[in-house]
Amino acid sequence: YLTGWPRLDKDSLTRPLVEALLVAHGGDPHDRHTPLYLEKARDAEYQCLMETAGDNIRAGISTVLDAPFLREFSDPAWMQRLINRCKAQGAEVAVIWVKCDHESMREYITFRSAARDSWKLSNWDDYIKGVDVDFAPKVD
Repeated sequence: YLTGWPRLDKDSLTRPLVEALLVAHGGDPHDRHTPLYLEKARDAEYQCLMETAGDNIRAGISTVLDAPFLREFSDPAWMQRLINRCKAQGAEVAVIWVKCDHESMREYITFRSAARDSWKLSNWDDYIKGVDVDFAPKVD
């Protein structure tokens, strides 16, 4: 990486726990779209990521987080709380937002061949209706 900082990838960090949680609740381990995932796993997944980042920050280690953060970045209050928590630890928040069109997104999702993407690809028209390619987080 250009910075030499550790990169915390949400999927790498949390996938085994998320899959086990979904299976324990009778679901598909690769589900990322049903109420089961959204209500039982998603928030815990992001909490694990943020707590791990917090551990690094408290240890004085700059950290790159790799996750969509769509719900979080849509909430200005969430973003402000993050900035305030980091500032209290002497850290700054810098958001790097990667945008692409629907075609490029489908090409990438197909290329990565992740089992968790099978529903997206099989139901592309339904999936893409919920994706706002013009969205960008507002950061002061």
